[in-house]
Amino acid sequence: MKIVNTPYDDVFRTLLNDCSSLIIPVINEVFGENYTGDEQIVFSPNEHFLNRQGGDEEERITDTNFKILGTETKKYHWECQSSTDSSMLVRFFEYDTQIALDEGELKGNVLTVILPHSAALFLRCDMSTPDNMEIEIVTPGGSVGYNIPVMKSQTYTIDEIFEKELLFLVPFYIFSHESRFEEYNKDEDKLNNLKKEYADIVYRLERLMETGKISEYTKCTIVDMSNKVLEHIAGKYENVREGVKSVMGGKVLDYEAKKIKNEGKLEMLFDLVRNNIISLKEAATQAKLTEEAFQEKMQSYNG
Repeated sequence: MKIVNTPYDDVFRTLLNDCSSLIIPVINEVFGENYTGDEQIVFSPNEHFLNRQGGDEEERITDTNFKILGTETKKYHWECQSSTDSSMLVRFFEYDTQIALDEGELKGNVLTVILPHSAALFLRCDMSTPDNMEIEIVTPGGSVGYNIPVMKSQTYTIDEIFEKELLFLVPFYIFSHESRFEEYNKDEDKLNNLKKEYADIVYRLERLMETGKISEYTKCTIVDMSNKVLEHIAGKYENVREGVKSVMGGKVLDYEAKKIKNEGKLEMLFDLVRNNIISLKEAATQAKLTEEAFQEKMQSYNG
């Protein structure tokens, strides 16, 4: 069974890797945790090799697999799902057991494996979409089961997203309008209402940035990932795509946030050189510049 990654999976992983703190409020929402946001998130490899008959191995890639180091350490496994997939529970079981085996502990004749806390983010949902899924394991020693909660991004309003600090969901918010793309594409007034909604989203993000709740890097990443989702979900609706992009701004993937992050690293290197903590040569190497180019940038930065 070959699993094909979608652009939405890529956005999901990008948000987790580049703005990992955004997942904390999502964990709190779905699992009823009380993480403060100061906890450390440690990512584990997403690649797993499943043993098949005949000794063959099949590589599978989870959407994300990480630990949160709080008062206790907990493992989490999340999958992003854009549409219904009957094989999803099978994949969860395969991934969960492999994640558990990867860190299994063998003491004497006892193997201890700890399954992760698993959850699914559904980008599309309808009346048949479950609130949770369940895996039941029947063993010779008895039966055990565990729930896999489902988060439905379409059920959250913009007010709820910002009130609950679920900024991770912002790039996927456009899914809640998907069924009306045809109307928006033909009706300028309806399209303007959608643009106003997205202008409000940008305004709220900028307010959070100005008050120090999120960094400029995080704000730009959310905006650019929103544009990436928009490019694919509204590919056939030019007025919708271009209209929302005109409000959101930014370019897809080669995004401004990366530039901001790099500029922040350069500033740090400038300070280290000025304080004689590292040499000009070492700083230029880290910045992937020639010594001359690095020195020129540093002089320009100093004004």
